[in-house]
Amino acid sequence: MKRLKCVIAYDGTHFEGYQRQPEKRTIQGEVEKVLMKMHKGEMIPIFASGRTDAHVHAKGQVIHFDSPLEIPEDRWKIALNSLLPSDIVVVTSEEVPSDFHARFSVKGKEYHYYISLKKDRDPFMRNYYYHFPYPLHFQKMEKAAKYLVGTYDFTSFCSAKTEVKDRTRTVESLTLIQEGDQLIVKIKGTGFLYNMVRIIVGTLLEVGTGKREPEEIPRIIEAKDRMQAGKTVPGHGLYLYKVYY
Repeated sequence: MKRLKCVIAYDGTHFEGYQRQPEKRTIQGEVEKVLMKMHKGEMIPIFASGRTDAHVHAKGQVIHFDSPLEIPEDRWKIALNSLLPSDIVVVTSEEVPSDFHARFSVKGKEYHYYISLKKDRDPFMRNYYYHFPYPLHFQKMEKAAKYLVGTYDFTSFCSAKTEVKDRTRTVESLTLIQEGDQLIVKIKGTGFLYNMVRIIVGTLLEVGTGKREPEEIPRIIEAKDRMQAGKTVPGHGLYLYKVYY
């Protein structure tokens, strides 16, 4: 058996998330369907760096799986892409040691969130950018972002549905980049809680519109109360950009 590691990218628009779900179109389901075809009906489970929600995109999701097929590592990319639907693509494929695990070997992740600041909605951006046509105070947003860099209990910035008990995470960097009428929020950390990035972005936007002050962020963190932070922005503006090992 060989262990294969693949970096995959996908347009999450028409998916109900990464994880396999009965009678729903998912990333895991589509990839495993292709692997089953390649292995003549045998189920080959795949493991990912983490799950992404419905409509969330990825440019650098990482998966691994084990296979007995004698296919050169660089040919796996070609073989999979010839069978995968057009909204999933294998970017790279390589053979890795048997102790590599797409999830448990992760050292960090980087997410990007894309926001359109155009006054009018753009129908061609609707699935890939969050439309937010309101004036923003970028200096205040940048000040607020600095308070979120570090190691904290991020209970206030995760969904109430989060099941994990240890909610301490480290945000290594959080930057805001304005390019014309687009705003990109880039966040890198050791790991993220359920909806954490989307709640952080929602909170920063509330700072930008004057609903909150940057100095409120430490209090929100300390409260460990989801109700204290901003709203959860939509999934379609979020991209899993890179996974670090």
